[in-house]
Amino acid sequence: MSLEQVRYRDAQARKDHLITLLILVFAIAWLFPIAWTLWTSLRPYSEVLMQGIFSIPTKVDLTNYREALNQMFMYRYFTNTLIVLVPVVVISLFFASSMAFVITKFNFKHNKQLLLLFTAGSLLPPQVIFLPIFKMYIIVGSWFGNKSMLYDNYLGLILIHIALQTGFATFILNSYLQTIPKEISEQAQVDGASVFQHYFMIVLPMMKAPILTLGILISTWVYNDFFWGFAMMKSDAIRPMSTALGRIGAFRQLIPDQGVLAAGSLIAALPLVILYLFLRKHFMSGIILGTVVKAK
Repeated sequence: MSLEQVRYRDAQARKDHLITLLILVFAIAWLFPIAWTLWTSLRPYSEVLMQGIFSIPTKVDLTNYREALNQMFMYRYFTNTLIVLVPVVVISLFFASSMAFVITKFNFKHNKQLLLLFTAGSLLPPQVIFLPIFKMYIIVGSWFGNKSMLYDNYLGLILIHIALQTGFATFILNSYLQTIPKEISEQAQVDGASVFQHYFMIVLPMMKAPILTLGILISTWVYNDFFWGFAMMKSDAIRPMSTALGRIGAFRQLIPDQGVLAAGSLIAALPLVILYLFLRKHFMSGIILGTVVKAK
């Protein structure tokens, strides 16, 4: 081995060590808050106050989790979240898949501009579009004799999330449909398949992987949303999980025990972890499938 090759090997080895060190630092920085929260949730908070967080605990149990379920009304907020989450995911994915199908498979004027319009609406910050949406809700409510008809209820929040999530999902599904050979659609037309048969029996089954991937992403975004739940709901009894738990001031007054708060935070994060574990194979295949098909 020549001297140049030895120097090149040593340089690459130093780069590899540096990259490994940086990844380790970032991993520790990312995992430390989670480990801290977990450690706090398993100990009596009175003991932490007296001896410090790094002391050896005399008692480790799930008492804080039981208290969190009872004191923080986790069952109620999780139910509220499901009432919003399920229709948002189902309806937005149906709208997105059908619009992507129409935009991709049928040529009409301004179809690409229509796609960009759907996508652009999803990229606007919520603080920018909050006032126009709120005014629109007042106008629509006044048509039915009740200006607050869409405020402080599930329907108003569901409609907002559907409108915001549909644009991004349409863009992703449109990109995926462009990788499907046109011969499949042409063969369906030759066989006499109607538009609905073409969509439901041919195109929709082929979009299973990206639809499941988008379902996980939309579920995560809606579940973790704080702004819209806080802005469009004033009744605590119907607020979704993230908005309710985000009211830290109220919880500090009602629940000063930080161990209970830590347990409640981990319980709130658990449903999304379970969802990902069950659908992780579909999630990964949905991410790489478009690239694989295009490469073929």
